[in-house]
Amino acid sequence: MDIEKISNSFLGKLNPRFLSWAFNHLRAIPAVRKRIEKEFDSLLKDIEQQVKPYRGEFPSYAKLPEKGIGRAQILKEMKALKEREESRWKNGFASGAVYHGDEEHIRFLNEVYALNSQTNPLHSDIWPSIPKYEGEIVSMTAKMLGAGKKTINGEVADKVCGVVSSGGTESILLAMKTYRDWARDKKGITRPEMVVPVTAHAAFDKAAQYFKIKIRHIPVDENYRADLAAAAKAITRNTIVLVGSAPSFAHGMIDPIEELSELARERGIGFHTDACLGGFVLPWAEKLGYHVPLFDFRLPGVTSISADTHKYGYAAKGTSVILYRNPELRRYQYFKATDWPGGLYFSPTFAGSRPGALSAACWAAMLSIGEEGYMESTRKILETAEKIKKAIKEMPDLFILGDPLWVIAFGSRTLDIYRVMECMGKKNWSLNGLHKPSCVHLCITLRHTQPGVAERFISDLQSAVDHVKQHPQEKGTLAPVYGLAATIPIRTVVGDLLERYLDALYKV
Repeated sequence: MDIEKISNSFLGKLNPRFLSWAFNHLRAIPAVRKRIEKEFDSLLKDIEQQVKPYRGEFPSYAKLPEKGIGRAQILKEMKALKEREESRWKNGFASGAVYHGDEEHIRFLNEVYALNSQTNPLHSDIWPSIPKYEGEIVSMTAKMLGAGKKTINGEVADKVCGVVSSGGTESILLAMKTYRDWARDKKGITRPEMVVPVTAHAAFDKAAQYFKIKIRHIPVDENYRADLAAAAKAITRNTIVLVGSAPSFAHGMIDPIEELSELARERGIGFHTDACLGGFVLPWAEKLGYHVPLFDFRLPGVTSISADTHKYGYAAKGTSVILYRNPELRRYQYFKATDWPGGLYFSPTFAGSRPGALSAACWAAMLSIGEEGYMESTRKILETAEKIKKAIKEMPDLFILGDPLWVIAFGSRTLDIYRVMECMGKKNWSLNGLHKPSCVHLCITLRHTQPGVAERFISDLQSAVDHVKQHPQEKGTLAPVYGLAATIPIRTVVGDLLERYLDALYKV
């Protein structure tokens, strides 16, 4: 494709920022813009088929029906859509996405949700049960992550607090907004900066964009962990927070949190541990005897932690916890309006009205599982991960990036790894394609611990590798799109493609 060829030409060796600037000016020329749109149209045909697989099989509703459709008919249609191909996660074909998925557990959460479907924590006077649930969710999560324990310097982390958010992204956004406002108030910083490993979640880039915080990305070492020396060098007088992952989404590696957080403490800045993925796994992995470096409030330099209850906390989708070392820091997160004609208005998170039923379901999930349940789930996940890692290491065409516990990223020095991923997709597997370097990962959940699932993954992966080796000229359909996004230096092109993908999701 023409766009992809650019990346291998002389232009592909120029500074990416210059290329983006030049591209923005070139695409203003009608002939160039027409050619680019033609290229995108070709790519988007495959993308639209992926995101709208039901097109032509089910009716579309671009406007309200003149008369309401019967509830029975609506339920019938929704069930048909669900059964069409949205249930493959039940058999362990998805990477991450659904972390528990047991039918009995789902029924229990659904029953809890139904009991609380009308609740809204914005109106705590009407539904005082929801603040009870949320306060206890925060407390239970905090205790799991070092609250009340002695830090390595002998102090006790006895003031840890937090709030319940809608997910990991909101938890991260809230924390970064909090550090921005704290630094402005306490240190007079008006041009805030954050120091973030390149492997940290994209939510930190979103926070930087939303809150006008300059983001300084630091590299990772050969094991895909944040480079400590680079972190020290990146900190300036405008730095408000340093970030580390436990583990990173992409490669499943735990950054050197102890060293990074101590560096932050010495420099008088905040340190955020992003444990959205690992917060409900690592504490139990440590108790099971796995090597888990310190990452929580036992480290005096850690001032906040995000942990997703809707991942390995096994709550319904839509809850996470953001924790702070003390209430003074948390207060910078709150919103208060004291002069509004509508009365006194205040909220702990970005949303005003929130679904209290999700908090109730989260509370119920945590209580029903308990420490023993989380420990057993973690044991199953880590044992399954060991089996899969061993098998991948025995495949000469593949290699595992770093030494992860249960989020297994693998690449190839001999094959197009995105074609391997596409072959796995044809076998029903939904894996995550990653960039820089080009690789794919499988995030192990309880769905993969079912009998035979790990063996099926290993067999299908070997079959996919063999197919790609035997058909070197085959291009595939989506593999070129991943290859383009991974290699082309003009990031504006990739950004435009992502915008069109989002447009396609909302297309009726």
